[in-house]
Amino acid sequence: MTAHSNIYPTKALQEIDAAHHWHPFSDMKSLNEEGSRIVTSADGVWISDSDGKKILDGMAGLWCVQVGHGRKEIADAVNRQMNELAYYNTFFKTTHPPAIALSEKLAKLAPDHINTVFYCSSGSEANDTVFRMVRTYWDKMGKPDKKVIIGRWNGYHGSTLAGTSLGGMKAMHAQGDLPVSGVHHIDQPYWFGEGQDMSPEEFGVLAARKLEEAIDEIGEDKIAAFIAEPIQGAGGVIIPPATYWPEMRRILEERDILFVSDEVICGFGRLGEWFGSTHFGVKPDLMPIAKGLTSGYLPMGGVLVSDRVAEGLMNSGDDFNHGYTYSGHPVCAAAALANLEIIEREGLVDRVKNDIGPYLQERWLGLGDHPLVGEARMTGLMGALELVPDKTDLKKTFPDTGTVGTICRDISFQNSMVMRAVRDSMIISPPLVLSHEEADFLVESAEKTLNDTYQTLKKDGWLE
Repeated sequence: MTAHSNIYPTKALQEIDAAHHWHPFSDMKSLNEEGSRIVTSADGVWISDSDGKKILDGMAGLWCVQVGHGRKEIADAVNRQMNELAYYNTFFKTTHPPAIALSEKLAKLAPDHINTVFYCSSGSEANDTVFRMVRTYWDKMGKPDKKVIIGRWNGYHGSTLAGTSLGGMKAMHAQGDLPVSGVHHIDQPYWFGEGQDMSPEEFGVLAARKLEEAIDEIGEDKIAAFIAEPIQGAGGVIIPPATYWPEMRRILEERDILFVSDEVICGFGRLGEWFGSTHFGVKPDLMPIAKGLTSGYLPMGGVLVSDRVAEGLMNSGDDFNHGYTYSGHPVCAAAALANLEIIEREGLVDRVKNDIGPYLQERWLGLGDHPLVGEARMTGLMGALELVPDKTDLKKTFPDTGTVGTICRDISFQNSMVMRAVRDSMIISPPLVLSHEEADFLVESAEKTLNDTYQTLKKDGWLE
């Protein structure tokens, strides 16, 4: 069979997949018994499977397809670049026009104090780069003891050795004896899950001050950086209380540590600004990027580097001994340039801030009235629903955490809409080109899914 053929029936494709394909983050024994969903085509905000079912892509692929599927402009740009220069590296005093043009474009889009980019192929690689970059920076500054990087429990920064360590996913740490030494984690700003004993405003300040406490405990002279997503994505769309980032800004401005804003999910318009750190008014020293950089059309990532860090590393007179075969890949850079041009031309960032964002938010938050939903939340085009067994006691959770979420996720697919389950939270992150009519379908499908899930849980004894 060829990569783009669909001449086999679904069952045959599933059998071939089960025989040879190891999926990410999957229980392969269970998946192979059930059979994978075979996605065969996509257009706009819709994907289609091998049985001809159309499904609204409520997760924009994996947080990344900002401009929607099937954009001919990106395919044409990739084709032109393939025919001109399909590949060359950026080692050995060499570069090429796509990398140069993309670097200039990113410098224009980034905050004023950021004018340099280091390329890689993914968000995970970007955070591996961050790990080495911040430690090397302090070495060059004559402060070699500044090695510790502070992350947050339930944060996600990729699945490589360094990325997994920087993140706070305990299930990931359990595989591979992680995290590596020199990484410290503090509590996350998850009010619904961890702070209901106080107001969101009080909890936001308390959660931010966990960083201050860690700095004092470890010693500022030992700490290289603090890394955080503006909104935790894979952790369950954890939107911090309004007091959190202002207090974080105060702490970061007072301390001599670098701040890394992981923009892999929140960047490129997802929150109604080009970058999530801008939305929350914080000033990062480094920004890992990926996903929305190319809208997922080709794999590409990078680290946007502040003038402070770039000058400290570049003016040292030594090599920064780090890089990848595909750093600044010309075809990926061409895809990124075409993607960014679409985002600019169609005003998608402003659209999330002033049009489709507020429209979907209003309707999504209305789902909080459902008897199965303890909290509905959304910022920009990132939203979550907390599923609970009892709305009169929001601290009460379902037994066997994650099972109810998985039930709801599978029902959502049956109802022609992709929602992802994280624990027993349902999360969405649709393409930025979502229309009002498609937003209506999304919310109506989510409501039907909640109703169907509620009835299933009652029938199976999960609810009284």
